[in-house]
Amino acid sequence: MNRDLEATPAVALAVAVFAASTSAILVRWSAAPSSVAAFYRVLFTTVLVAPIAVTRHRTAFARLSRRDLAGAVVAGVALAIHFATWFESLNHTSVAASVTIVQVQPVFVALGAALLLDERISRATGVGIVVAIAGAAAMSLGDAGRGALTGATAYGNALALLGAVTVAGYTLAGRSIRQRVPVFPYVTVVYGACVIALFLLVGAQGHPYVGYPAREWLLFLGLAVGPGVLGHTVSNWVLAHLESVVVSVAWLGEPVGATLLAFVLLAEVPDAITVGGGLVVLAGVAVTTLERERHRGSD
Repeated sequence: MNRDLEATPAVALAVAVFAASTSAILVRWSAAPSSVAAFYRVLFTTVLVAPIAVTRHRTAFARLSRRDLAGAVVAGVALAIHFATWFESLNHTSVAASVTIVQVQPVFVALGAALLLDERISRATGVGIVVAIAGAAAMSLGDAGRGALTGATAYGNALALLGAVTVAGYTLAGRSIRQRVPVFPYVTVVYGACVIALFLLVGAQGHPYVGYPAREWLLFLGLAVGPGVLGHTVSNWVLAHLESVVVSVAWLGEPVGATLLAFVLLAEVPDAITVGGGLVVLAGVAVTTLERERHRGSD
């Protein structure tokens, strides 16, 4: 029974990564501006989780310290910046370059966890991180990406790098605050701050907030339920049980899931480099997770 309970966070993390993998498919089907899709994704997610937070954890909001509240707001703004910079980078550099660069975020998580959260990174864990990042890079450098890389710009690459840094900050904040705050109150504050930031961004870009066809609203809702609730919200729950580095590296499995879904739903057949890179990603995640469990077992 204890082993089953210990396995629950790992299973939940796998579900979260798979749910997040649907994001690329839903965004591909949407014709709305990327910032609008991101805004409604987070807005609808907030609408779904906020009632649970208010009804079941009302007292938790009152117990929120100013420090934790500020940290959750910063995490929400960081998440909004991640969405904004990563999506915008795709307008200035190749998809291959953008995805490859944004996937270096586990490096920033590892460094931040060592400096701020006192989470030691063993040599084997470091190897797992490097292997997983190498696999993600290989997936991005398949036949379709190799030609696109020649048109990459420094500005787009810098935006993708900022996206990696900010999502790492979002992950680290969650790892710290979730030790003291229940998941639903925490994500309600984070998503609320993210919604406000994205709302301002959509307005600044001059995109309409309404007037989209019914199909788009269904896609926005799908982004909220899948990647939003089952993806990021479940991942935030997992952060209270697994180290931030493990969670962050596991999210490198997202391109693997997205590739499989694209094959099934969009008939996009991955090339050999993409398949090989996906296997390397999984190998890196496995090394990191097993090393963590080995250290836990020796404590």
